[in-house]
Amino acid sequence: MQNKRAIKERVFSVELKSKGNLKNVTLTNASIDSVLLEGTIGELVYASFMEGVLLEVVGKNGIIRVDLGAEEIQKLTIDNRLEAKKQ
Repeated sequence: MQNKRAIKERVFSVELKSKGNLKNVTLTNASIDSVLLEGTIGELVYASFMEGVLLEVVGKNGIIRVDLGAEEIQKLTIDNRLEAKKQ
């Protein structure tokens, strides 16, 4: 996963140890271009930020990775608090 992107998009990956851990995958052919992935990574083993730029959530049955940094979450939290105080 890349550190910087020209477009503000997030990349993610889901790695499961077994197809049995995948509960639902929905790909629609309708006018709505949505996709739904549902499953379980099992009991939480750990969650951490890898190199500060990749959120990794590891369970007994799989791993979810999102290119989202700890600093971004902190900044969003601060920005949201400031915005809430303005209202």
